[in-house]
Amino acid sequence: MTYFIDRRANAKHKSAVNRQRFLQRYRSHIKRSVEEAVNRRSITDMERGEKVSIPAKDISEPVFQHGPGGSRTIVSPGNKEFVEGDRLRRPGGESEGGAGEGGASNQGEGVDEFAFSLSREEFLDFVFDGLALPHLERKQLRDLDEVRPVRAGVTRDGVPSRINIVRSMREAQARRIGMRAPIKRALREAEEALQEEERKDPVLRNPTRIHELKAEIERLEKRLEAVPFIDTYDLRYNNLVDQPQPSNKAVMFCVMDVSGSMTQGHKDIAKRFFLLLYLFLERNYEKVELVFIRHHTAAKEVDEEEFFYSRETGGTIVSSALTLVDEIITQRYSPAQWNLYVAQASDGDNWDDDSTTCRDLLMSSLMAKLQYYTYVEITPHSHQALWEEYERVQARHPERFAMQQIVESGDIYPVFRKLFRKRIAQ
Repeated sequence: MTYFIDRRANAKHKSAVNRQRFLQRYRSHIKRSVEEAVNRRSITDMERGEKVSIPAKDISEPVFQHGPGGSRTIVSPGNKEFVEGDRLRRPGGESEGGAGEGGASNQGEGVDEFAFSLSREEFLDFVFDGLALPHLERKQLRDLDEVRPVRAGVTRDGVPSRINIVRSMREAQARRIGMRAPIKRALREAEEALQEEERKDPVLRNPTRIHELKAEIERLEKRLEAVPFIDTYDLRYNNLVDQPQPSNKAVMFCVMDVSGSMTQGHKDIAKRFFLLLYLFLERNYEKVELVFIRHHTAAKEVDEEEFFYSRETGGTIVSSALTLVDEIITQRYSPAQWNLYVAQASDGDNWDDDSTTCRDLLMSSLMAKLQYYTYVEITPHSHQALWEEYERVQARHPERFAMQQIVESGDIYPVFRKLFRKRIAQ
């Protein structure tokens, strides 16, 4: 078994590892608090963190202690009020106050709950946990600029940050062996010759030869010491080359109905839904483009600011938006190179016979190009004609066409999770 120990320094009085363990342990409590926070927040407060409270009884830890030991005989008195399995009321009761410390106060927090704050990143992690764009595929190579650096062996030239320590030390070891081997061989021969000369009879010894051999041995030893441990010639660097990658780029078309039949409450719900979608895409995907389209009797592509805050209104012709989506796809986003998604929010009210036009446009053109189409109908009443026509599209494309109804703002987040939950196929 392999253990990985994170020894990175934490901020003062904080422990990143312990905090992650805490968040994982009380995940169900935190997710419930996050869902409630998303439903009650305004559009401008959607990204900030959240203060979460957990009942104190749920964070208690088991405690081990020594028992009294020995043999004891206990006589327990009977009672007429309780039987086995009854839950006993907390000491004090309602008339005597709760289990908190101290008396009544107009400030402060009780001890019955443990409260802590989620950071913005942690809050959004819980909001978008388990969500993904359905049917996201890798497309063909879009252009030569879409590359990713990959390892391609080693090279003699590079920057210090890419130095390969193991290969550099291996090259240095090989160089030292190659340079020192002939010197060691010559040194060994000189030492053997000196020993042989010194073993001779003093009369037969050659002092000049002995002096020469000692000088040679000293010279060879200095040569061995002069061989550097590592040299610039030994350095090797990781080589990175740019390799073309299949494109998984996607584009999301956000289509919002701003006609006169959409009340201000309906528009606020639609904006909150699209804001959740916007945050989800911006946070989880690097290569997703967003196209914002508003429509009444005519559809228009707008920027983010105008999409969320413009007050333009009018009649209702939904097919104008779908036609504009089809035109933009033809002009700018080839289905062979892009994953195409559409998210539409409307109250379902449409001009007579235009709902049939929307159905025909989806079946004949759009659905063949799209990865996924989501339709959200914001209405507390029965479904309109547009919903009925879209049901026929869903019957033809059950995996790539999804429909949900939103009655009130509390339905936004549950509906969003249903539409963009991770599919098993992914």
